[in-house]
Order: sequence, then C-alpha cells, then structure tokens
Amino acid sequence: MEKEISESKDTEEKISICDIMKEDTSEIIKKIESQMPSMFQNYSDLYTAYLHMIDNVFRTCYIAEKEFFDKMNIDQGVLRQIKANSESMQKSYVENMDMTSKFLDQYVKMRISAIKSFDNYIHIMVDSYTNMLSQFNKSYMKK
Repeated sequence: MEKEISESKDTEEKISICDIMKEDTSEIIKKIESQMPSMFQNYSDLYTAYLHMIDNVFRTCYIAEKEFFDKMNIDQGVLRQIKANSESMQKSYVENMDMTSKFLDQYVKMRISAIKSFDNYIHIMVDSYTNMLSQFNKSYMKK
C-alpha cells in the first residue's frame, strides 16, 4: 500500500509556484481583456444616451418657448449680440474639446510607451537574474 502511494506521488506532475502564478494571472488578464470592448461600448452607449436626452430637452424647450419669446418682440440688436456670444462660447467649447482629445491621445501614447519601456526593462532584468542564478548554480554544483 505504501509502495502504491509512493509510486503515485512520483508519477504526479510536479507543480511550480511560478507556473501557478503565471497561468492564473494570465487567465485573469485574458478575461479582463476580453471584457474591455463591451465595457467601453456600454459606457459609450450610456454617454450617447445622456447626450441625446440633453439634446431632446433643449429641442422640447425650443418648441414650448419659441412662441412665448417671439411674442416678447426682443430687439434684434440684442438677439444678434446673444447669438454672437453663444457662437463664441460654442467655438471655445469645441476647441477645448479638440485640445483635450489631442492631449488625452498623446497622454495614452506616452503611457503605453512607458509601459513598453518598463516591460523591456523587466525582461532585461529577468534575463540578467537568470544568467546570474545559472552561474551561481554552476559554481555551487562544483563544490
């Protein structure tokens, strides 16, 4: 009986802590990665729904209040100035959105570059560590 237990333990696959961590971590990362497109699409759809709702609110207000404001007979000079101010603010918002978008694009590219640099650094360090460990093992085995 003891011999059978001993033989079964010998035939069992040896497990490494590094293999366990690598495989399990890789599975988790792959799962997160697979979820990203739908997560981003869901947030995009949600944000689009909010924007359409806000646009619809202003359209509804326009329809409901146009007749009221038209009856007030506001001076055209005042209305032209309001229009000029509104266009100026709109132009400023659009330019700021474009600048922010370009900034975020560059920021993401910079972060990706930093991640790649760190990844290369880690590979070099692990290679150096592996070589050092190999040399240590060789010299230790000689003794």
